[in-house]
Amino acid sequence: QVQLVESGGGLVQAGGSLRLSCAASGRIFSTNAMGWFRQAPEKDREFVAAISWSGGPTYYADSVKGRFTISRDNAKNTVDLQMSSLKPDDTAIYYCAVARTAVTSTSHYDYRYWGQGTQVTVSS
Repeated sequence: QVQLVESGGGLVQAGGSLRLSCAASGRIFSTNAMGWFRQAPEKDREFVAAISWSGGPTYYADSVKGRFTISRDNAKNTVDLQMSSLKPDDTAIYYCAVARTAVTSTSHYDYRYWGQGTQVTVSS
């Protein structure tokens, strides 16, 4: 069984930064792609960023490209999301997830395990 626990969320002013971290348990972590998604109130869950099993190729939603950076440390079983130049539109619950395979994906259907989420609120 894989368990994911996110941390690092909070309240920040527009233009500020936050670093989210996701700690994973289970051997699947180092062999699977990982991703971050977010869900704002009354909106569908949307893709934010993904990283391959090796930490090489990364992918970002257009809305966060250039502002967010995803990284992983397979030795520590963690995946982080550094968020900068935050905007009120970034307000959402952020979830990390383990993909079903080593291949990155922007679709939440391709992710098997999910964390409980961490709230990020950006004030204007």
